[in-house]
Amino acid sequence: MQSFNIQTNDKCELIDITSKISSVITREGWESGILVIMIPHTTAAVTINESADKTVPRDILTRINKTIPFQGDYQHLEGNSPAHIKSSLFGCDQTVLVENNKLSLGTWQGIFFCEFDGPRTRKVNLKFIAE
Repeated sequence: MQSFNIQTNDKCELIDITSKISSVITREGWESGILVIMIPHTTAAVTINESADKTVPRDILTRINKTIPFQGDYQHLEGNSPAHIKSSLFGCDQTVLVENNKLSLGTWQGIFFCEFDGPRTRKVNLKFIAE
């Protein structure tokens, strides 16, 4: 397993980590197989979505924050229930194919780290399963 840290800067943000993951694939010489991306945090997540238009992540955050507002009738004593809910909806892992030492993503796709309780230093775990 490989991992890297990411520093988030806002309470909620989507950070494109595609290039960081691609760098690990190149460095490790992972040719062909399955890559599992796992976020070991209960208030963060990972998703795959459009990375070509930078307004898409902003639109996603705007809508998710309206759907699950920061203030509400939450019981969790830490006060970050909205972050837990958002993380559960997005999910803590993604699986991506690797072919010829490259991520097999669609033309417009990127991999995004989803911060819902920042700013924090977070971890991204990668597990490669070779063909």
